[in-house]
Amino acid sequence: QVQLVESGGGLVQAGGSLRLSCAASGNIFSISAMGWYHQAPGKQRELVAVITGGGSTNYADSVKGRFTISRDNAKNTVYQHMNSLKPEDTAVYYCNLHGRWWDDARPGKEEDYWGQGTQVTLSS
Repeated sequence: QVQLVESGGGLVQAGGSLRLSCAASGNIFSISAMGWYHQAPGKQRELVAVITGGGSTNYADSVKGRFTISRDNAKNTVYQHMNSLKPEDTAVYYCNLHGRWWDDARPGKEEDYWGQGTQVTLSS
């Protein structure tokens, strides 16, 4: 099974920066995309940024120009550089992987895997 481990969250002042990391492990066959979602209290989880295996990226309008997603394919790790953080960025950030793993001798079906989440809190 695939496991995702996030790190880098914490308390940061408005206007500051953080870098989130998410390392995927397991018997991975292929990764179609990895991304970051966030969920604020009382709100639905929503997409923040996604990057495909080929390097194409997509961002939520609220973070364009401030956040940058990148990936180290060799390490199966995705990063999210967050700059000019705002109070409204406060949320739990979840790493997502969409891909396939080796199921015995054949690739398994494409599935979504989620990390446990890392809290990002903006302070004044």
